Amino acid sequence: MSLYHRQYGRGPALVLLHGWGMNAAVWEPLLPGLSEHLRVCVIELPGHGGSPPADAADLGVWASQCLAVAPPRAHWLGWSLGGQIAMRAALDAPDRVRGLSLVAATPRFVQAVDWDCAMPLKTFQDFADALGQDPHATLLRFLGLQVKGADHARETLRLLRAEIEQRPPASETGLQQGLALLLENDLRSRLSRLSCATHWLFGTRDTLVPKRLAEQLHRLLPDVRCEEIAGAGHAPFLSHPKECLDALLRQVVKP
Repeated sequence: MSLYHRQYGRGPALVLLHGWGMNAAVWEPLLPGLSEHLRVCVIELPGHGGSPPADAADLGVWASQCLAVAPPRAHWLGWSLGGQIAMRAALDAPDRVRGLSLVAATPRFVQAVDWDCAMPLKTFQDFADALGQDPHATLLRFLGLQVKGADHARETLRLLRAEIEQRPPASETGLQQGLALLLENDLRSRLSRLSCATHWLFGTRDTLVPKRLAEQLHRLLPDVRCEEIAGAGHAPFLSHPKECLDALLRQVVKP
């Protein structure tokens, strides 16, 4: 079975990949503005929304499944875990990806001795332990972390929950595999092999992917372009949709 996907609008192709535990409905605030200029293809990740789970928690497998339903050549926009999958797609099939926009994404989600611009390993391990006991409560806790400290936090959390409830919930397999990807993947050493332009968008109050990551990215990717949305958390397209849309269109729609 192929992944759930839908297309909107006309013009140059744009692929949208959501984050862990989410689904395609999170893009609703951006779709009208994006589809005015672009042919937008939204894809639901394996085990999320209407997509069947993958055979394994393997970033290459997930990227391959997304590539199988994506337009032949497109700009890819990935949020959080979707950003890592977009990066892997660009590395594995450079002729298919003409550019990357990465929203609240990172090449490595957990901290390491040489990588402090990430979440503590124990936090993700606690999520993994809790997921087996109560997947729904664990997902709700993760939603709370995405808006923690941001402007309009309560309104954004309410919107985030309302959006994801429009589509089928992520399966337990999808959640477990996706969390394993967040825990295990490290793309830092491969970033220099990206052949397309990359645009990174951060929320200044993101507690999952801190904005100081931009400093590390400039060391890993000399030509990287980074932007910040003031007051936004981990889901800037929900809390600050206009600012996020403007930033994305500047990169994807060429004058």
